[in-house]
Order: sequence, then C-alpha cells, then structure tokens
Amino acid sequence: MFLARTSSAVKSSLKSHSIRAITTATPSITQAFTAQKNANGNYLVTLIPGDGIGPEISRSVKSIFAAAQTPIEWEEVDVTPVIKDGKTAIPPKAIASVRKSTVALKGPLATPIGKGHVSLNLTLRRTFNLYANVRPCRSVAGYKTPYENVDTVLIRENTEGEYSGIEHEVVDGVVQSIKLITREASERVARYAFTYAESVGRDRVTAVHKANIMKLADGLFLDVCKQVSKDFPNIRFNDVLLDRACLHITSDPSIYSDTVMVMPNLYGDILSDMSAGLIGGLGLTPSGNIGRDASIFEAVHGTAPDIAGQDKANPTALLLSGIMMLKHMRLTSEAENIEQAVFKTLAQGKYLTADLGGRASNTDYTNAVIANLKK
Repeated sequence: MFLARTSSAVKSSLKSHSIRAITTATPSITQAFTAQKNANGNYLVTLIPGDGIGPEISRSVKSIFAAAQTPIEWEEVDVTPVIKDGKTAIPPKAIASVRKSTVALKGPLATPIGKGHVSLNLTLRRTFNLYANVRPCRSVAGYKTPYENVDTVLIRENTEGEYSGIEHEVVDGVVQSIKLITREASERVARYAFTYAESVGRDRVTAVHKANIMKLADGLFLDVCKQVSKDFPNIRFNDVLLDRACLHITSDPSIYSDTVMVMPNLYGDILSDMSAGLIGGLGLTPSGNIGRDASIFEAVHGTAPDIAGQDKANPTALLLSGIMMLKHMRLTSEAENIEQAVFKTLAQGKYLTADLGGRASNTDYTNAVIANLKK
C-alpha cells in the first residue's frame, strides 16, 4: 500500500515534468536574436537591477554603455514576486517587458533560505524556458591568481536534473528527490553546445557526466550527446566523468581551453563556480541564459547587502555579462570596445575595488572604464 502510494506520486510528478519538457522543445535550437531597432534606432533591452548592490552596478553598466554609444534603450522592471493561484510568479509587467524585448540584463536577486521560498532565478528560468546556461571563465591579465591559463566555457542544462523540484516525504524522516533527465532537454542543450562551439571557434565538445553510476539518467544524457555529435562532423566529441573533470580543471585548466563543456544541471552549477574560483571569483565571471522565448544575461554573484549603497560594489561581472548580451545581439564592435576597456582597467590595477584587492570606489572604477573606451 505504502509503495503503491509512493510510486503513484512519483509517476504523476514525472508525467507533468515530462510533458513540460516535450512541449517546450523547439527546432529553432540556436535561439538567434531577431529583434528590430525601434523608431529611435535603438534596441529595447529589459533591465532587472536586482537587490542589494544590484541597482549600483546596473547604473555603472548603463553609464559605460551610454559612453560607448551603444544603441540600447533600457526598460527597467521590478521582479519582486507576486502570488498567483497560490504560487510564486514574476509580475506580469516584467514578463511582458522581457517577451517584448526578448533580451534582458539582470543584477543579483536575493532568495531567502528555508521552506516556502522559491528561487527567483529558478522562477525566471522556468517562466522563459531558459534551457542553456553559458559560463565562460578566462584569466584576467593583471589580476594575480594561482592559475594564469584559464579559458573554459561551460554550458549547463538549465531546466531539469536534480533541480526539477520533484521531491516528497516518503515517511517521517525520509525524503526522496527525483533526478529528471529527458531526451528532449538533453538534445536541446547538446545541440546548442555544438552550435556555440562552432560560433566561437572551438573544435571540441566535452560531455561531463556520471554515467558510470547513474547509468540510466546520465547514460541517456551521454547517449544523446553522442548522437548529436554526428550532425557536427567538424567538431570533435569526447566525454569525462565529473570527478575527473574537477581534478583536471584544478590541476591544469588549459586541458579544456579548446573545448565547450556541456553537462546536466547540478554538475554545471558546481563546476562553473569552481572555474570562477580559478580566475578570482564570481565578481569576474559573466553568465548568459539562452531560452526559447528570451535570453537573460546576469551577474551570478550575491547581492552583498553589507556594502549596498556605499559605492563599493564591483560591476565587472554584470559588465562582462552585458558584453555577452551585446555579442548575442550582434553588436560586436560595441561589445569589443567595452570589453577592451574593462580588461585594460583591470590590467592597469589602479582603480580596483576592494574585492579585487584595491581601494577604488564603484564610481572610480566606472569612470576608469569610460576613460579607456576607444572614441
């Protein structure tokens, strides 16, 4: 009786998640930016400033983008959640803005820890079906870390795996969490990884997995990646176990400098933050979430409430994410100009914020980047 109840609950939950995965799959796998300029000759971009230091670093980005004469009009929205039909939801105005612009830049969002609190980041991913998280990590010239040869690109499946939210209490003190892997979601992210590798000039895709232990779940993910690789004869394919990848990347990260690494959700969450640690932390790491309905680029560091409003925040991660966004929008020359100004400022080392070992304010750093722009 007990086993039957548990099995029924799991099957019901799996069925609803499987339907979601299948119906949101789409043949338009690369999700290219297709929006048109408005009457003012600018592209509309949704800006989600976020919490804590979010508004300050968002202002920095807006100032630098304006100085670089980037053809963008910002539409700021608040994503403080509302309750809709008993569930946490993004406000309709924010949803409408992102659907209209199809591209957004997002500062850090706070999620309280504990029962009853749903991650806003997770809600955004589900609302806009952001199926692929792209996390490049590259050593920054002039900023000393134990590793000077980091140049990794990780693509994380963003919608399922251990983060599917399929959990229940079997009996008191025993909780079961289901890892969901579907062929549709695996193919979608694998195909994006190969397409991305072609677009950035990398000749290899590496699947990271634990199929030696999770033979069905990770076995399916790995099998799908192998099948997709046949459609990309100019891109080499290999695979590596998660634990071995962690060992490799912390002993000699250059091993992965020619590849795009693709992996299920949880592995990507862990490995991308590990890679960020090699280059100096999340404050130097950009992130982009690619989806069917829109793409959202974000700073993945915390809200740092302890320094909010004190002009101490480092805007580099949001800036680099904004540069990723500009490249996605095919505003290549503007992206390259801002990128060289950011890296020149970091290399000069004169206007570094406290988290990077300097004493400069947010305003000092922002002005230094603007001064390094090519006119």
